[in-house]
Amino acid sequence: MTDTALTPERLQAAVLHHLTYTIGKDAPHASLHDWRMALCYAIRDRVVGPWFASTRRTWEEDRKRVYYLSMEYLIGRILEDAAMNLGLRDMAVEVMEGFGQDFHALVEDEPAAALGNGGLGRLAACFMESMATLGCPAYGYGIRYEHGLFRQRFEAGQQVEAPEDWLTTTNPWEFDRPESAYTIGFKGHVETVKGRERWVPGETVTASAHDTPVVGWQGRWANTLRLWSAKPTTLFDLERFNRGDYAAAAEPEALARTISRVLYPDDTTYAGKELRLKQEFFMTSAALQDILRRYLASHSDLSRLHEKVAIQMNDTHPAIAGPELMRLMMDDHGVSFEEAIQTAQKVLGYTNHTLLPEALERWSTYLFGNVLPRHMQIIERIDDWHRKTYANQAHYIGIVKFQEVHMGELAFMMSHKVNGVSALHSELVKTSLFPELAAQHPDRIVNETNGVTPRRWLNMCNRPLSGLITGTIGEAWVGELDRLRELEPHIEDAGFRAAFGAAKRANKEAAAAWIKRECGVVVSPDALFDVHVKRIHEYKRQLLNILQTVAHWHAIRENPTADWVPRVKIFGGKSAPGYWVAKEIIHLINDVANVVNSDPVVGDRLKVIYPANYNVPMAELLMPAADLSEQISTAGKEASGTGNMKFMMNGAPTIGTLDGANIEILEEVGAENFFLFGLTAEEVVARRQNPDHAREAILASQSLQDVLQMLAEGRFSPDQRDRYHGVVDRVWHHDYFLVASDFAAYEAAQGAVDAAYRDRDRWQRMAAMNTARAGFFSSDRTIRGYMKDIWSTESAL
Repeated sequence: MTDTALTPERLQAAVLHHLTYTIGKDAPHASLHDWRMALCYAIRDRVVGPWFASTRRTWEEDRKRVYYLSMEYLIGRILEDAAMNLGLRDMAVEVMEGFGQDFHALVEDEPAAALGNGGLGRLAACFMESMATLGCPAYGYGIRYEHGLFRQRFEAGQQVEAPEDWLTTTNPWEFDRPESAYTIGFKGHVETVKGRERWVPGETVTASAHDTPVVGWQGRWANTLRLWSAKPTTLFDLERFNRGDYAAAAEPEALARTISRVLYPDDTTYAGKELRLKQEFFMTSAALQDILRRYLASHSDLSRLHEKVAIQMNDTHPAIAGPELMRLMMDDHGVSFEEAIQTAQKVLGYTNHTLLPEALERWSTYLFGNVLPRHMQIIERIDDWHRKTYANQAHYIGIVKFQEVHMGELAFMMSHKVNGVSALHSELVKTSLFPELAAQHPDRIVNETNGVTPRRWLNMCNRPLSGLITGTIGEAWVGELDRLRELEPHIEDAGFRAAFGAAKRANKEAAAAWIKRECGVVVSPDALFDVHVKRIHEYKRQLLNILQTVAHWHAIRENPTADWVPRVKIFGGKSAPGYWVAKEIIHLINDVANVVNSDPVVGDRLKVIYPANYNVPMAELLMPAADLSEQISTAGKEASGTGNMKFMMNGAPTIGTLDGANIEILEEVGAENFFLFGLTAEEVVARRQNPDHAREAILASQSLQDVLQMLAEGRFSPDQRDRYHGVVDRVWHHDYFLVASDFAAYEAAQGAVDAAYRDRDRWQRMAAMNTARAGFFSSDRTIRGYMKDIWSTESAL
């Protein structure tokens, strides 16, 4: 719980102690970095107490633990979050001001951990914080990426990837655990020794653990995020080195460092695919060896593993967990195949995050068998077991088919529960993604709608609004987000609405200052801040947004004296390195921004902003400042979304389709507080049956015709007139994501946004109602669902 014994004087002494004895500096010569590190260590000291106490209680009471396996943890900066959850933020501000240091500058000096890409990793981070807040004993397992995904910059409007450098300085939040190290094998061959299969790897690396404590709200419980870095099993070949063959001598080290260097290496090549599979197995095998070691330290019966262990696979990346857990039980502990598969199924759960076929991983049997030969054997046996157990299944149902290993089917078969992440998505998992398997296992699929932690995504990142909320209804909402409903009577008070508007204005002024500093563009806080930030992907339809932006720009130019609502269109997000269509959309957004932002006819009535390198700190700035939340994916493609929840929580109405958790948001806020448009998931399927759907939609919209004509003429690319011919061709002829079909409805919805924004009192009511109705979207509610429906575990608090 919150450390009431800590006084400002004691925190001041702790900071000075670490500055002197940990950093090795005296105050007159300390840099901003030195002060930040000293404060981090002082705050970390206060985390260790609840962390140790939680671990001791879990051991002493022999509690069931949850183990969350995820390739991503987009945890962001830790300093302010940890200080806030410990109740020490205001004290830290006071103490550092006493040293002549700006707390905000210290927070901004901390690099954000580059351990994820987007929603998947941010969700995992929210879940870790909620598990700690709820007292659910848990470990998170992932990889300690040296360079993360990549740092994005723009050159001539195009995305350029550079290595992320978050670990160039010491990470004060982690504890190295060299005693927790496991050997991970790849390749080699399988032998039969005394009737038991034995894998002889051809390559090995060592997985070395690094622990970060994750403290929950009010410091009552803390769990562990354990990240693995790959080390060579032998540092280098001294004989080769002494012969002068230095590169060959360092090959073991090079292999190891490659595995934990980059998140999602480009897998368009065989080498890239092999590396990605190695990464997934590396993380999963290390985690499972660690889990079994911990279990066997106080239990001996592996058949009862599920009583003390729940393992959640976050998407298909850790789907190798089923075969690897079986291998460890069978090959190392002599468990029979039948007992191993039954035990694994009782322990494992699988969260599906996507309906996109390309995101459900598939590996060629050649690659898989080459990298993991023993696991290939086990998977084929699982496949055969499932066919015999469910003898009436169709021939095309299985894990191995068409010379590919299908990881979605593997994860499904090896789990006792499979969950989608919104009501619509879970239904589509059942009816569209795995219909045959769902029919064979009718009780396996459950829904757990995603949520986000209100501690970071409202209480911490939006101090003006969280202060107003606490001043109005008290602080209990931070741990019980449903209590935001208590704001509803106050929305009828003009004074409260004015204060709500003033909080939004303060956030917009801060964002405007940041945009001027980072992008060199002056924007007015009076304008409507229209924000579309997420991974760049065709189904998320940034293209629809920028095409409508061009139409809006054209309309202003055609009628400049009309009463236009000023807009600032803000984009943010990265494309995967090999995703050329997404990169083309990025280029287009930047080219449009160059033209619009320098157009004297349009002036301040429209600006297009695209800051590079969207990450958690940028989201923490933009989401409180947003007036409008863009959630415009093609219906049936977005599993849930979590950005939509963060915007809602911070008082931004949504413009969106009936997709993912937008559906639940609409149910919570009501149609009058949501700008709905577009085809439904069923209508999308039907629309695609018409081969002329795009052409018909374009011919029905003069506005869209004009936009496509401008792109075809090179209006936004005068240096290369044909640059966007590919974009135009795809919209006309290959519009799978139905940009053309939804364009007119989107344009009309944006008109409705303008009308609502003109009525300032109506808009304030809408914005405040979005915040008041956001309680359902707390990740605390989501984790309670997992604990009850999937993990069968209870809070220790």
